[in-house]
Amino acid sequence: MPSNRLFKVQKHIAKKKGKNATLHENSRDTHRLQSAGLRDDKINRVAALREKQNRPYLLRIQYFQTAAKEHASIFSIPEIQVLIEQYIHRDDEELATLKAERRSGRPPSTREVLLKQRQTTEVGEYTSGYWVPDLEKAENLERLKEWDGSWGSLHRLKFVRILKDGVRRESSFPPKGMS
Repeated sequence: MPSNRLFKVQKHIAKKKGKNATLHENSRDTHRLQSAGLRDDKINRVAALREKQNRPYLLRIQYFQTAAKEHASIFSIPEIQVLIEQYIHRDDEELATLKAERRSGRPPSTREVLLKQRQTTEVGEYTSGYWVPDLEKAENLERLKEWDGSWGSLHRLKFVRILKDGVRRESSFPPKGMS
């Protein structure tokens, strides 16, 4: 399905030339169609890249949403830290299985390397401040429970950074580094 811009260019050319218009290779209309197609491809690529970059945050927030739905009241800092630890170590069983299946002297599989890297990154983030929804306020907790799973609706939630030593810092959406 062409984008709105590409559709407009196609429609304009069809209106000008007719339905079965044959265009010259170097005509203005051909260049307009090509540039609209390239623009459409670029927009799709950027959107796919942005979605891929946002996916880990969405999965994290979904995890905390399910925990919030199971929990009746607001969370304390130690309870949030337990949830963070569980989330960081969610792949420990798979890592152990991959390590056990590997023959001695063989390099780790790609999947094992990726899981270890992700876990190392998340542990590093946890020491400097793990970005999570604010689970200490009832209003925000209700918004989290009602969240529809889309990136665009996260602006309604408040976020904090929880440090490993229990310090809580206000944060913003979208996450901006480790502050």
